[in-house]
Amino acid sequence: MHELIATGLGIGYIRKGGGTVASIACCGVWYLTLLGTAQPGAVQPAGYTVLIPVLITSLLTAVGIWSATVVEQQWGKDSYRVVIDEIAGMCLSLLFIPITVKSLLAGLLLFRLFDIGKPLGIRKLEKLPGGWGVMLDDLLAGLYANVLLRVAVALSII
Repeated sequence: MHELIATGLGIGYIRKGGGTVASIACCGVWYLTLLGTAQPGAVQPAGYTVLIPVLITSLLTAVGIWSATVVEQQWGKDSYRVVIDEIAGMCLSLLFIPITVKSLLAGLLLFRLFDIGKPLGIRKLEKLPGGWGVMLDDLLAGLYANVLLRVAVALSII
């Protein structure tokens, strides 16, 4: 069970680019989840509340910390196979953002830049033990991406 969760339903077994594929898959699921009941101008359901995306992101984070800690014993520290951290980080990137194709692409780009480059204290979080280090660096990357996305939305850039 932990392997399935940690690998994002098997995406993590992609040797090169698994984190990017997991992030793209997350964007696709986020988009399709919101697609059916869109309001004009954005893919945002009527009656959409912040509660559901926050709960999903929180649940992915908690389960991700647990599963990453368990699989670390088998696969070693922060194995390439573990992509639940990218999924949770991508979810955090998109929280409270009006979902459009532009915002999803911008969020994906920003999240991957922060996740791969690891600036502004992100790299330090990797050193935390177990699943905490695996998950928290990606969550901080997602937070940075979210802040920049909010600015872009406020300035009507996206």
